[in-house]
Amino acid sequence: MTNLITKNIIAQATDPIYIGTGGFTIGRVDNTIVRDPITKIPKIPGSSIAGTWRYYVALELQSSFKDEYKKDLAKRAKEKIEELFNNPENWIKNFDKNRYARIKCAGQDDLSKETLEEMQNKDSGHCGHCIVCKAFGFSKKDISNQGMLFFSDLNILFFPVYTRLGVRWITSPKLLKKDISVEENRILTSKGDEGYLNLGWLNLEVEGTHSLNEDDLKDSGLNLDDIVIVPDSLIAQIINSNLEVRTSVSIDPITGAAKEKALFTSEAIPRGTIFCGEVRGFKREGGENLPELNDIFCALDDSKQYFNSLGIGGMTTRGFGRMEILSDLKNGECKE
Repeated sequence: MTNLITKNIIAQATDPIYIGTGGFTIGRVDNTIVRDPITKIPKIPGSSIAGTWRYYVALELQSSFKDEYKKDLAKRAKEKIEELFNNPENWIKNFDKNRYARIKCAGQDDLSKETLEEMQNKDSGHCGHCIVCKAFGFSKKDISNQGMLFFSDLNILFFPVYTRLGVRWITSPKLLKKDISVEENRILTSKGDEGYLNLGWLNLEVEGTHSLNEDDLKDSGLNLDDIVIVPDSLIAQIINSNLEVRTSVSIDPITGAAKEKALFTSEAIPRGTIFCGEVRGFKREGGENLPELNDIFCALDDSKQYFNSLGIGGMTTRGFGRMEILSDLKNGECKE
C-alpha cells in the first residue's frame, strides 16, 4: 500500500465566503478578506481548510458514538463503545484507538501528555491517539506530533461575473495552468461570436473561441458555454471588482434600533465561485499506531457534508460560509 496519496479538491461556494484578515482597513470596505500576496486574488488558506475539516471529522466521529448509544440506553456508554470496535467495518472501527476520541480533539491543548489509562478518566484536550489527532497532528505541553495530512490553499479556478448574456465564469491561463494565448484586453468564449462582452463594468472584445474541453472543468458542474478566458493581466482586477460587499450595522440592544457610528462593510467571495486545491496524505515509515491512509480519506469524504451545512470562515450566522466539496476523496472502498 502506498505511503503517499494526493487528492484534488474541487469546491463550490454555495454562500458568500468570508475569510477575514482581522482588524479594519481604510478603503472601499472595512473588513477585507485574505488574498494571495503575489497575485492579489482572494483565496481560502490551507490553515482554514485544515482547522475546519479537523472539527468536522471529530464531529462525525462523535456522532457515530452517539448513534451507538441510542441503540440501547439501558447499557453504559463505555460498553457500547467497546461493542462498536468488536467488528471492524469502516474508518471509525478500523482504527481501534478511536475509542479514546473526544470532541476536544478538534481544538487546542496545552496540557501534559497522559497515558491511555489517565486520559480515559480525565476531561482534557487532545487524546493524541485517535484518527483525528494522528491525521491532523496534535500538540500537548510536553509532546507534539506532526499530522499525516497536508492541505494546500484553495485558489479560485472559475469566478462568476454578471454579463449581458447572464452569469459567466471567468478564468485565465495561469489559473487553469494551461498554455493559452489571449491578446491584451481581449477575451475568449466558447462561441467566439459575441463581438463585445461586458464582465461587470468592463466591456471587452471577444477575440475568438477557447479550446477547453469537459476534462478542463474538473468536476465543477459548469458548461463550456459558461466559461470566459481573460488575460492574466486582468484576472485579478476583474475578480476584485466583482466581490460581494455587504453593509452591516450593530443594533442597540436597549432601543432595538441601529447604533450610531456602528456601520461597517465586509467583502466576500461570491456564491458560485469554483475553487481548486489538493490534500496530501503521508504515512511515515516506522510510525507506530498510525491509521491507514485509506481510512483517513474515507473520514474526510464522510465529513465533507458539514461544509455545506455549517460552512467555513466568519459570519456563518449571517448568511456566509457554506461550501460544497465536489470531489470524491475516497481512496478505495469506504464501508458503512
